[in-house]
Amino acid sequence: MPSATPSPAWDGRRPVTGTEAEATALLGWLTDPEAPRLCLVTGAPGSGKTALLGWLARHGPRSGRPRRRTARVLVPLAGQSALGATWTIADRLGVVARSPGDLVHALATSEARPAGRAVLLLTDLHAAAEPEALTRLIAELAGVGRVRLVVEARSDTPAPAVLRAERRVTLVDLDGAPDPDGGPERVADAPAGPARPLPDLSDPVAVCVADPLLVTTAYLAGAAAAGLPGTLDGPEAPARPGENAADDHGGLRAAWMRAGQSLCREQPPAERASVLLAALGDGADPRLRPALAELAEGSPWRLRWARHRGDLTPPWPGPVTVLGAAGGPLEGTLLVGDRTGAVRLLHEADASPAGSLAHTVPGRVTALAPAPDGTVLLLDDRGRLHTVRGAAPRAPYLERLTEAVSATLARHPGTALAAIAGSVVVGDRLGSVHAFGLRGLHQAASHSGRVTAVAAVDSETPFVCSGGADGTIRLWTPGRDPRPEPLAERPSPVVSVHATQTPHGPLVAAAWADGLVELRRPEGGRTLAFRPGPPVRAVAVTGAGSLLIGTDESLVCLVPRN
Repeated sequence: MPSATPSPAWDGRRPVTGTEAEATALLGWLTDPEAPRLCLVTGAPGSGKTALLGWLARHGPRSGRPRRRTARVLVPLAGQSALGATWTIADRLGVVARSPGDLVHALATSEARPAGRAVLLLTDLHAAAEPEALTRLIAELAGVGRVRLVVEARSDTPAPAVLRAERRVTLVDLDGAPDPDGGPERVADAPAGPARPLPDLSDPVAVCVADPLLVTTAYLAGAAAAGLPGTLDGPEAPARPGENAADDHGGLRAAWMRAGQSLCREQPPAERASVLLAALGDGADPRLRPALAELAEGSPWRLRWARHRGDLTPPWPGPVTVLGAAGGPLEGTLLVGDRTGAVRLLHEADASPAGSLAHTVPGRVTALAPAPDGTVLLLDDRGRLHTVRGAAPRAPYLERLTEAVSATLARHPGTALAAIAGSVVVGDRLGSVHAFGLRGLHQAASHSGRVTAVAAVDSETPFVCSGGADGTIRLWTPGRDPRPEPLAERPSPVVSVHATQTPHGPLVAAAWADGLVELRRPEGGRTLAFRPGPPVRAVAVTGAGSLLIGTDESLVCLVPRN
């Protein structure tokens, strides 16, 4: 890949000799709130463009001054496809995107809390695998208020003219050649090294140990040559057995495209193999699973089962928006709600169908809470409570409790819901958590902003676990003060929380809007993390300690390794 090759004496704290004026111009653009959001760094080959962006990525306040600055994210584009660059940028900025369009939308609408307006430093646009597609993406990103962009492109390529025609830009032009004496004072754009050999794209081990961005570009190039759709708009539906079998590499390519953003992150091959294994569809070459499982033995997870869009045996249960693991009369049953409002029942052992929940809730179901007596409580998209009774008659005091909660939510809509024996827990848009119980109402102001998820654990010391748009996971025992320190805190909204008691103590599963899922022990111990790739909609923990992850096109069950 073309890259900057500084002299051994260059320490990165100052611009290289000959680019001081351009460095000053970049800093002026960076600190001018009225400047265009897009800055183009152009010049002839060897003029030091890449090195200048590398310096800007490292440049900080002088010694002794507070080190607070806008986040600067350096992303080399040499050899990259538009989709690979999309995944890299999304991961660095804390959002999830399956396509370039998704990235623009996610950055325009995200609730994430970056430290200031992020600055993307994109080098070597002229050397990208798909420069035209990336130029279009850059033009769209320049219209998003959350980011500013510095883009390096050679002045003799089409990209600078296209971007100047599309957007207001600040131009920094290093239109010159390296010093005549060829000395190290001027940092030049190094020539591209020898082309790296492609891995065998049908070998699961080879793709897990190779450069993931190289693998992505190769899969996309092969798909484009074969005429497969969706290479720029996002991953297409996986091929069924016998359909484009050679181009899909036995199902490996479809799995890679499904989990691409996670796979392109820096991680050991064992963890990449674990993610890829969880993304395989049921029509994949049967030789892939044992090979990936062997490589994944060094990861913290073992795959129990996975169901994806297009699977037939058993069938994919549909998109997941809400998820629950039932106990009591429904022990061993999963409840999976989709965006239409339907709630399906699945066998926990293998996600095979077990019927559906008979309910008449209008609109979407935004939360569900199986109660120990077999009743299932549902929260609709207006924040109101609905009760689906089980086969056994309910105790009168439980009927009165749910009626009281329902009447309350009719006046003050809820945003999150959980239930344990004798209690219903509700979160609201102002950040408070309310525990309605047989002995009265307890409340805690747990979050700054909307409560996005709650869970409750019925143990020797019952507790409530809540997540919020503020990115925190907090624990609270009703009747006591909430714990002052959060169980977890990240700069991304929490999208789902579930907790349960297991034979080895309570477990809490949490998912954030940037695609991260964690399994934690409230009493302390190792935290396990997993990123499936697509946006996570819901998580749950079974009584045996298995982790369930639901997305728009997958439902995955993982077991922590001991």
